Amino acid sequence: MKALSLTLSLFLVCSLSMAQLDRTEKKIVQWIDQNNHEALELLKQTININSGTMNFEGVRQVADVLMPKFEALGMETRFLDGSAFNRAGHLVAKIEGGKGPKIMMIGHLDTVFEPDSPFQQWEQVDEETIKGPGIADMKGGNIIILQALTALHQAGLLKDMNVWVVMTGDEELSGRPLSLSKAALIEAAEWADIALGFENGDGNPATVNVARRSSSGWTLEVKGNAAHSSQIFKPEVGAGAIYEASRILNQFYEALSAEEYLTFNPGMILGGTDVTYNEQSKSGTAFGKSNVVAQTAIVTGDIRCLSMEQLKRTQETMKKIVSEHLPQTQATITFEEGYPPFAPTEGNYALMKAFSQVSQDLGFGEVSSVNPADAGAADISFTAGLVKMGIDAMGMSGANDHTVNETGKVNALPMQTKRAAVLLYRLFKDKALSPEKK
Repeated sequence: MKALSLTLSLFLVCSLSMAQLDRTEKKIVQWIDQNNHEALELLKQTININSGTMNFEGVRQVADVLMPKFEALGMETRFLDGSAFNRAGHLVAKIEGGKGPKIMMIGHLDTVFEPDSPFQQWEQVDEETIKGPGIADMKGGNIIILQALTALHQAGLLKDMNVWVVMTGDEELSGRPLSLSKAALIEAAEWADIALGFENGDGNPATVNVARRSSSGWTLEVKGNAAHSSQIFKPEVGAGAIYEASRILNQFYEALSAEEYLTFNPGMILGGTDVTYNEQSKSGTAFGKSNVVAQTAIVTGDIRCLSMEQLKRTQETMKKIVSEHLPQTQATITFEEGYPPFAPTEGNYALMKAFSQVSQDLGFGEVSSVNPADAGAADISFTAGLVKMGIDAMGMSGANDHTVNETGKVNALPMQTKRAAVLLYRLFKDKALSPEKK
C-alpha cells in the first residue's frame, strides 16, 4: 500500500508539472523520454572511447561520433585542428535561423583519464548509478546538449534558432597559448547573447553556477648567497634563499588569506644549493646540505578569485611583498596566463531564475546558485564580459569527478535534457527573458 501511494504521488506530481507546460513543451518532453535509451547508448559509446586530453586520436574519435549527429540537425559542423596549441582540437556546430537570442552551448570532449589509466569503461553499478571515465565531467553534458537540440529539431524549431555549440578538446589540460586554444570559445562568445555551460558543477541538480573563480599560475624564484651554515645571518652572507621564500609565503598568508573568494596555493617548493625545475612535467630536483646556506628556491602556485579587479589587486600585493627582501637575497615573481573569472552578474541571476522556473514547471524543483567559493574554473570563464548572461553546471549530475570512482546519475540524463530543451525553447519564444541586443 505504501509503494502504491508513492507511485500515485509521483504520478500526481508529474501530471501537475506537465500542466505548467504548453503543447510544444509537452511534445519536447515526450520525445526526450521516448529516446532516452538511445541517448544512454550514445553516452556509453563515447565513454568507452578513451579521450584523455593528450590522447589526440581518442579526442578526435569522440568528435567523429558526435559530428554526424549535429550535421543531421542541419547544423554547420566542423573540427578545428589544435596542432597550433599542441592539442587535438575542438568540435564546433552552428545554426543561424535569424530569430531569437544567440545562444552558445559549451561542452568538452576530453577527460583527465589518459590511456594508461586503469579507469576506461562504462559500468552499470545499479539502476540509479553508472560508473565511467568522464560521465559527469563531461561526456554526459555533451549528450545533453545534443539531445536537447535534437528534441527541438524534431519539434521543427531548431531551424529558426541561433545556436553555436563549442566542445573543446583541452578543457582538462589547456593548450598554450590560451589566445589560440580558447579562440573558438571567445569567437562564439563575441557572437552570442547567452552562454550555457554543461559541466557537472557540484553534482547537485538543484544548483547551477552563476559565477566561477579564475585560475592562473605564479612562479616565485629566490636567490641567496651560498655559504657555510655557521655564517648565516652575518651581513655578508644574509638569510639564504629558503628563509626568503618562507618569509614571502608567510606574508602572502598574513596579507591575503582572509579575503573572501580569494585563494592562492603554493603547490610546489624546491630549495637548496642546486635546484632544477621542469615546467612541462611540473617536477624538479633539489640538492642541499644542512651545513650550507641555500642558494636557490623555487615555488609554484595558483591564484583563484572572483573578479579581474581582485586578481590585479592580489598580484600587486604579492609583488610588493616579494620586493621587500631579507638581507643578501633577491626574489622575483611572475604571473602566468590562465582562466579569467566568470563574475556573477544580474544577467546571470536572471537566467538562473528562468532556468529554475523551467525546472519547477517540469516538476524537478527550484534551482539555486552555487557559492562561488566552491566553484572552480571552466570553459565558460572565457565568455566573461562578452555575453549578456550565462550559467554553468547544466550537465549530468554525478560524483567523484577526476577519480577512478567517477559516477553519473541515470535519471539525470533525461531530467537535465528536458530542462535544457525547454529553457532553449522559452528563450527562443521570449517566454523566459529577453537579453538586450549588443
